Amino acid sequence: MLNRSLIVARKEAVDSLRDTRALISSLMYAMMAVFTLVSAFVGGMNVAMDTVAGERERQSLLPLLLNPVPRRAVAMGKWLAVSLFSLAGLIINLLGFAIVFARAGGHLGPSGPRLLLAVAAGILPLALLAAALQLLISTVCRGVKEAQTYLSMLVFLPMGLGLCLVFFPKAAGGWCAWAPVVGQQLQLERWMTGAAAPFGPAAALGCFTAALALLILEAAGNRLHRDEIVYGS
Repeated sequence: MLNRSLIVARKEAVDSLRDTRALISSLMYAMMAVFTLVSAFVGGMNVAMDTVAGERERQSLLPLLLNPVPRRAVAMGKWLAVSLFSLAGLIINLLGFAIVFARAGGHLGPSGPRLLLAVAAGILPLALLAAALQLLISTVCRGVKEAQTYLSMLVFLPMGLGLCLVFFPKAAGGWCAWAPVVGQQLQLERWMTGAAAPFGPAAALGCFTAALALLILEAAGNRLHRDEIVYGS
């Protein structure tokens, strides 16, 4: 099933790279994101809205699903393609953040490499979660415009949670450190302050985020079995 998923992912990635306007738009929005975590949701947004909702609107989803390929493999392939662009947007934004932080005179101290490893383990899986959420929403939408509306609203999730942590910092205690998006925001704050960021909790947050992404991906794959996804309701 993995080989079939990789074939679908390659097809979706190549098709998305051909649409240079959408690709440049995604990268520009990712680089200009007010909150770094928003870039994970913006980087793959155009790909996610086209990969199911767009193909459904163009009536090209049915020929794909008629192939002897499990629907789960199709969903995973599309998810891998969206995740690729989400990761690209997030990594570009993190690199820009690191350059600005270094130019501002910030330093990570002697535990810098361990801190960077912890940040990577805790934050990068958020792109997988964002891609899974966007793919699930795209299966609900009937066209690109509808998908664009809902996916644009999804971007406000990390923005809203980030603002809550800014205005209500005491709310970040306890279990919030293990919650996706909130936990990643706290990882970034530790990076900025140079505080200790143990690898174990960061890796646990990343694993939990990736596991949640797989659950959402399973829900998206199940929706591909429904007739209204292909023929419309």
